[in-house]
Amino acid sequence: MSDAELVLRSTRVITPEGTRAATVTVSAGKITAVLPYDAVIPAGARLEDVGDHVLLPGLVDTHVHVNDPGRTEWEGFWTATRAAAAGGITTLIDMPLNSLPPTTTVDHLRTKQDVARHKAHIDVGFWGGALPDNVKDLRPLHEAGVFGFKSFLSPSGVDEFPHLDQEQLARSLAEIAGFGGLLIVHAEDPHHLAAAPQHGGPKYADFLASRPRDAEDTAIAALVAQARRLDARVHVLHLSSSDALPLIRAARAEGVRLTVETCPHYLTLTAEEVPDGASEFKCCPPIREAANQDLLWEALADGTIDCVVTDHSPSTADLKTDDFATAWGGISGLQLSLSAVWTEARKRGHGLEDVVRWMSTQTAALVGLGQKGAIEAGRDADFAVLAPDETFTVDPAGLQHRNRVTAYAGRTLYGVVKSTWLRGERIVADGEFTDPKGTLLSRPR
Repeated sequence: MSDAELVLRSTRVITPEGTRAATVTVSAGKITAVLPYDAVIPAGARLEDVGDHVLLPGLVDTHVHVNDPGRTEWEGFWTATRAAAAGGITTLIDMPLNSLPPTTTVDHLRTKQDVARHKAHIDVGFWGGALPDNVKDLRPLHEAGVFGFKSFLSPSGVDEFPHLDQEQLARSLAEIAGFGGLLIVHAEDPHHLAAAPQHGGPKYADFLASRPRDAEDTAIAALVAQARRLDARVHVLHLSSSDALPLIRAARAEGVRLTVETCPHYLTLTAEEVPDGASEFKCCPPIREAANQDLLWEALADGTIDCVVTDHSPSTADLKTDDFATAWGGISGLQLSLSAVWTEARKRGHGLEDVVRWMSTQTAALVGLGQKGAIEAGRDADFAVLAPDETFTVDPAGLQHRNRVTAYAGRTLYGVVKSTWLRGERIVADGEFTDPKGTLLSRPR
C-alpha cells in the first residue's frame, strides 16, 4: 500500500464480490488493492472521495463504428472517444467498416491505427473484417492483433464491405477456427429480406415489416450449424429478434461455442413509440415491439444474452431522411448507453451490478481483455463515477458525437456520469476533458 499514488473512496464500490463501501488504491495505472472504507490513506497518496456516488469499472464497448478515416464527417476517433468518455466508457473496439479503407488487411489496420493513435481519449482496439475475397488476410490480421472478425450475412449498406454467402462463410469460419479466432456476425438472411414487403416512405410499420424476425432467426440457425460443424467460436451481433432465443439456448446447451449481444436501443425503445418519419430510430435489425423487448430482458437476466453494447453507427444528419427505406440505418449511442440501460434496468428490478456485468465485465471477457471490466487488484484503474438517482433530460446540443442526431432526444434518463478515469487519470469531469490519454490495444496473445 505504501506505493499508492491515488486513492478513491466511495460508500458504493461495485466489485466482483458485490457492492460495498471501500477504498481503492492505485499505482502506475493499476488497481493495487480494494480495502475497507476506513482504511488508512498511504502517505503521499492523493485522496478522491466521491461520497455516495457509485464507483464502477469503466465500461467496455465492443461494438462501435468510428468511421475514421474516410467518413470522418460521420464521426471520428476524437469525437467518438470523447462521447464514450462522457458516458463512462473507457475502452471501445472499433468495427472494420464504415471507414475507408475497411480493416480487411494488415496495411489497412496500420492506416487506421495511425489515425487513431493521437486522437483517442480512451483505449481503442480493432476488429478485422471477413470478406468474400480476403481469407488469405485473416491469419495475418489475427497475428497483427485484431480482436476477431466481423462479417455480414446480408448486404452491409456499403459497397466496400460485401456480405458472405453460406459457402464463403464456411471458408472464412474454417480459417478463423484454425487459428482459434472469433467470428462476429451480423445475422440476417438475405433471402428472407428479399422476400419481405419493401415499401418506401415514412411509415415505421412498413420498415419493420421489411426486416422480419425470421431473417434473423434463419441466419442465426445457419451460423449455429456452421459453428457446430467446425467447433468454431462465433458471436451474434445486435440480437433483436426474441424468436431466436430458444435456438440460442439449445445451441449453447449442447456446447456450441456461441455468445450473443444486444443493444441499448432494443432494450429501451419500442416499435410502438417510433413516430413515422423519425429515422433517427432506424437501425438494422430494427427496434421491435414491446413484447419482444420483454423477452430480450428475460434472456439478459438468465444469461442467454451475454452482454450489451451500443452498435454506435452515426451518420451526417442529411442521411437521416424521413424515408425509412433510404435513410441511413444506425443509432448513435455512446454517450447515453449507460444511462439508457440503467433507466430501464432499474424499472425492471435490476441493479447496477447487473448493468456492470452486461456492459463491462462480460464485454471485456468477450475480447479477452483480462485487465479491464472489474474493480479488483491487478486490473487497469479504469472507473466511472455515477450518480445513479440523479436524472437529466437529453439535449442533443450537449452530446459529444460529431453529428448530434439521437433517438433519445427529450427523454429523461437516470444516471449522471460525474467523472471517468482511465488508468488512474481523470479524463473527464463535469464536461471538462483532458488531452487524449487513450492507448491502442491489441488482442492478448
